[in-house]
Amino acid sequence: MTLVTIIIIIIYICRKIINMRIAVLYICTGRYNQFFADFYKSAKKYFLNEIANIEYFVFTDDEQLCSDTDIHIIKKECNGFPLDSLMRFDDFLSIKSQLLCFDYTFFFNANMKFIAPIGLEFIPVKEKLSAVIHPGYFNKPAFLYPYERNKRSSAYIKPHEKNYHYFMGSLNGGKTEEYLQLIETCSKNIHKDMEIGFMTKFHDESHLNKYLRNKTCLMYSPSYSYPEGKHIPFEKKIIIIDKVKIDKYFDKGRSKAIIAIIRKAIFIIKESINWYL
Repeated sequence: MTLVTIIIIIIYICRKIINMRIAVLYICTGRYNQFFADFYKSAKKYFLNEIANIEYFVFTDDEQLCSDTDIHIIKKECNGFPLDSLMRFDDFLSIKSQLLCFDYTFFFNANMKFIAPIGLEFIPVKEKLSAVIHPGYFNKPAFLYPYERNKRSSAYIKPHEKNYHYFMGSLNGGKTEEYLQLIETCSKNIHKDMEIGFMTKFHDESHLNKYLRNKTCLMYSPSYSYPEGKHIPFEKKIIIIDKVKIDKYFDKGRSKAIIAIIRKAIFIIKESINWYL
């Protein structure tokens, strides 16, 4: 292979990468609408800047949320928690034909904000799919991961295996065709569970972890889901905004009393033991 041929190939690859089309999926209804402005502004500044052509598909009950030409507003009623989270895969499937026009598709949680440049290292070229390691479990043993452990569920994950990774539901994506397979499978499994009256403990996140259990995946470090106000040994690239600081509505009233903490610890230990039984 001559030098000229190599240069032509490199130019071709670079052009293909720079011209790639990316769809960003984003859900905000009710009080979550207030997070969109910061997310969008920070994404325009830091996310694949001058690298890709990005369009945003925003599922919201506020049809006047934004009128920029790279934003597609999809009307979605606010169904509250956990349905807005659990049923997100159905929402995504509603625009499947539009997504097929894009090379990559990524989902971001509503209260995420970019604070540092993100480039081609974000793109799962070889792996095809991508997801972020949960910042609360990156240094924990697998028996503490909050997998779905009820065998009735299609999201059930077996113990006594190797290479466990717990992914946060806040950020995931990949090559569009492969990501659509993920979406379709998770949607199917959620409805299968609902038919028997069962709901997974961590909703869409449980089904995401089940799907990725034996898949090759680009694993983003917690740098890409860095909880605001926490201190973990990673560079901050995307932060998860502390919702309670923005709006007291998001304070679910979780008790910080010693007795509540002890009860939670006992529950976690019990769950961890039961996983292996």
